Amino acid sequence: MNLFDEIRSLVLDSLDALERDGVLPQGLERRAVSVEPPRDAAHGDMATNAAMVLAKPAKMKPRDIAEALAALLADDPRIDTAEVAGPGFLNLRLAAGQWQGLVTGIIEAGHTYGRSTLGTGKRVNVEYVSANPTGPMHVGHTRGAVFGDALASLLAFAGYDVTREYYINDGGAQVDVLARSVYLRYLEAFGQEVAFPDGTYPGDYLIAVGQALKAKVGDAYLDKGEDVWLDAVRSFATEAMMDLIRADLAALGVTMDNFYSEKALYGTGKIETALATLSAKGLIYEGVLEPPKGKTPEDWEPREQTLFKSTAHGDDVDRPVKKSDGSWTYFAPDIAYHYDKVSRGFDALVDVFGADHGGYVKRMKAAVSALSDGKVPLDVKLIQLVKLTQNGEPVKMSKRAGTFVTLRDVVDQVGADVTRFVMLTRKNDAPLEFDFDKVLEQSKDNPVFYVQYAHARVCSVLRKAVEMGVDVSDANLAQQDLSVLTDPAELAVIRKLAEWPRLVEIAASGSEPHRVAFYLYDLASEFHALWNRGNDNPALRFLQDDPQATAAKIVLPRAVAVVISTGLGILGVTPVEEMR
Repeated sequence: MNLFDEIRSLVLDSLDALERDGVLPQGLERRAVSVEPPRDAAHGDMATNAAMVLAKPAKMKPRDIAEALAALLADDPRIDTAEVAGPGFLNLRLAAGQWQGLVTGIIEAGHTYGRSTLGTGKRVNVEYVSANPTGPMHVGHTRGAVFGDALASLLAFAGYDVTREYYINDGGAQVDVLARSVYLRYLEAFGQEVAFPDGTYPGDYLIAVGQALKAKVGDAYLDKGEDVWLDAVRSFATEAMMDLIRADLAALGVTMDNFYSEKALYGTGKIETALATLSAKGLIYEGVLEPPKGKTPEDWEPREQTLFKSTAHGDDVDRPVKKSDGSWTYFAPDIAYHYDKVSRGFDALVDVFGADHGGYVKRMKAAVSALSDGKVPLDVKLIQLVKLTQNGEPVKMSKRAGTFVTLRDVVDQVGADVTRFVMLTRKNDAPLEFDFDKVLEQSKDNPVFYVQYAHARVCSVLRKAVEMGVDVSDANLAQQDLSVLTDPAELAVIRKLAEWPRLVEIAASGSEPHRVAFYLYDLASEFHALWNRGNDNPALRFLQDDPQATAAKIVLPRAVAVVISTGLGILGVTPVEEMR
């Protein structure tokens, strides 16, 4: 149920009629014709650009088309007025029954209101977090986790078949460093004095891992060389860290569909197969790269390497996949991993990376384009940094982590719901300030409070209506006569509710879940404004002296609660029924 789509269909039908009558030439392309909210609400309920986009191909003046279209639209009972403005803009005001019917429709649809078929069931893999398994998740991972999870939910709501995936970076040298750090904690568990060299992980979170290793193997690794214990400790430590990461994600309300190990790519032929596929396309060759732009490092020397011709698919330079010593570059397993995604039959891929991976985007897109023959798009979303403050000062590092503020530090202080909502109050590629004091304020300036307060207010109204003896079930509310909903403040709320299905599709098309948070804040603002109008005008109050009048009045706030609850669900935030 999308009122904007319904009116757009009416506009397209009217254009068909104008073609049949010879007012417009036959066969005009209509894809650019849109119906959307006007920039200024004073101009009407909706606006269409039909005359403006069709004027050139029709070889007509936009205003002539607009006037002919307006005459047809004005005859439809769904349209109250159709007014031409300027050179050919067409502003529409809908009949009151359209708005009232929408409210009833929301009650009937419940949480399916706004659900879209935009995705047509296409399979999308959303890879996010993918933190190195070397310690607890930090606040930067938190923002990426929230963004990726909300995006996955948004895409699913818009009709895509979504798989949430975590790529475990357990194949690189950092995992060896983890193993050596755990071994030091293992020695410490036996009472030995240890020192952590630069580059190791000194955080307290490894103390328990070292003790667990002692409990498992006893003194088997004491005074032994790395050749005895490194592989085993690496596996043990990685699994311990992944247990920690899964627990951190669970605390944030994030559940993955799949965890994919980088290590599983080595020694299995998967890297070789991916590169052989590129080689068969003529995209792998032996060559020497140009020196880095700018000042050439003193130790740089031209070396022949195995290169991927990524410039053939939009990259700036070709990229090495095998070093001169025969070992893989870090790019090679990533190519193999994405080849595996393509081979699993996904129609589209989304990677959520930290801002420090900006230079990695073009080469990864080039690889996916080459591996899929351009059939599988890769959308890379970069997550900018989070600045944590409290009492006007930067938040210091976590004692437990040793070097950074952890996800748990944030969630334990403000809760998962506040954390998630605030992380979505800025677009992913914009820096975000997370002020521990402001996010807990009970004011309009705190968006999560403002939205939750709107939902809690509705729940309070419904509870009081029950005390009056009113049946507040959706089945009863859907039967109410809503002709009483005519005040401009009531209609403003309904117009905002009407935008929800359109907003879902816009946000999903752009992979922009922050738009949902913005929309919920705007909807809450309209609702609170209506509530405040009721303080001065008793006729606008939801609770009337007459139970029957109350039943009709509470349908609108109930519809608001349905949409807020649905939107919060996409963001992974639990709607509250009362403020504490």
